[in-house]
Formats: sequence, structure tokens, C-alpha cells
Amino acid sequence: MSKTAYRRILLKLSGEALAGARGFGLDSQILSSLAAALHQLPAMGVEPAIVVGGGNFWRGRTSDGMDRVTADHMGMLATTMNALALSDALEQAGSTTRVMSAIEMRQICEPHIRKRALRHLEKGRIVIFAGGTGSPYFSTDSAMALRAAEIDADVTLKATNVDGVYDSDPKTNPDAHLYRRLSHDDILQKRLQVMDSNAAAICRDNHLRIIVFNMNDPENILRIVRGEEIGTLVE
Repeated sequence: MSKTAYRRILLKLSGEALAGARGFGLDSQILSSLAAALHQLPAMGVEPAIVVGGGNFWRGRTSDGMDRVTADHMGMLATTMNALALSDALEQAGSTTRVMSAIEMRQICEPHIRKRALRHLEKGRIVIFAGGTGSPYFSTDSAMALRAAEIDADVTLKATNVDGVYDSDPKTNPDAHLYRRLSHDDILQKRLQVMDSNAAAICRDNHLRIIVFNMNDPENILRIVRGEEIGTLVE
């Protein structure tokens, strides 16, 4: 068993990260490479949980004219589709997984029960949280913060397509500054586009450590749990 810096982690994946360059749907190659990296974690003594978004299938907040609650419910269903796809890729890689949804769908996944999730983690299973928080008006970033607090995660890994948190968009500003360390208050006061304010407040109030990193290389997950300094640390 390798020495690691963290015992229990929560990884937040956006739906867009699973879509790849197409921007919509699922990219099987990305799922396979991600599963290959995540599969190694239990053998390293790490207990991984994952929260997935659904933006590769549905972005309810941009649906003009639709009732907000209906749009958010559709987004929760999109996260469940992604959770099932990721679970399948992990099982094909040799992992044992459990998908737990905040919305009850007994035929396809387990209901989210905190103590059951903890038991799965202790048994070496990879837990994938679907359905967001189960309530409209809350993002999957809020689900990330809530689930990390519930399972007492040592660190939350927030996957992005850039190297960390910048003071402006590095894709449009070549002089954008990469922060290596920030406080939770920095996120709120500087209005940095890392997560929404609800999620940032939950992280601050529960003293959750967050590492924002580039998911284009899934091996970054392994480097982080080994203690390498990658991305931006928020604590």
C-alpha cells in the first residue's frame, strides 16, 4: 500500500469533463482513462467518493421559459446518467462501485443514506453520488460541499479544464495569475469563479479543504493523493 497524504477524498466532476471535445454526451475514452486512474485509489488505501454534474446532457439554468424547479429536476436526472456511466467504466476497470442518489430510484441505484455511504467507503467501494442535493435551486457544487462534509472527507478535489484558480479567464487573458493558495473568504470576497457562493459558504463553515486542479490528465488525481502540490489549495 502506497503512502498517501489523504485517506478519504471527494472528487467533483462536471458533466462537461465527461463529454470531452464534443461538449455533449459521453466520451468513452475519457471515461476509460478516468476509471483507470480512480481504480488505483482503493489499493493505495484511499477511500474515494465522487459527485458528478450533468451539464453534458442538460443545463437547466439556461432553459428560457421553463419552470426552474422542472429544469433542476431534469438536471438531477442528467447527473444520474453520468453516475451510471462512470460506475460502468469503473466496474469494467475492476473496481466495485455504488451509485447513491439523492432522489429515490430503487431500480437503478441506492438511495443516499449517509451511514450506508460510509460503510461502502470503509469496504473499499467507490461511491458515486448522483441527483445533486435532491432539491432544486442548489447546484452540484453545493452537493459537493454537503457530501464532503457528511463523509468527513480529508480533501475535496474539484476538477476543471485549467490548472487551478485564476484571477481572470486564462483562456482569454494570457496574463491571468494562477493562485496557489487561497482562503474560503478569498473565494467569496474576490468573487472568484470557482464555485457558487452557497457552496463556498458551506466549505468555509465546515473547514473543508479544496484542491482545484486540471482534469485533462487524470493522473493528477493520483499525484494529489500522494501529496504533490498541484493546482490551487483552498483552506
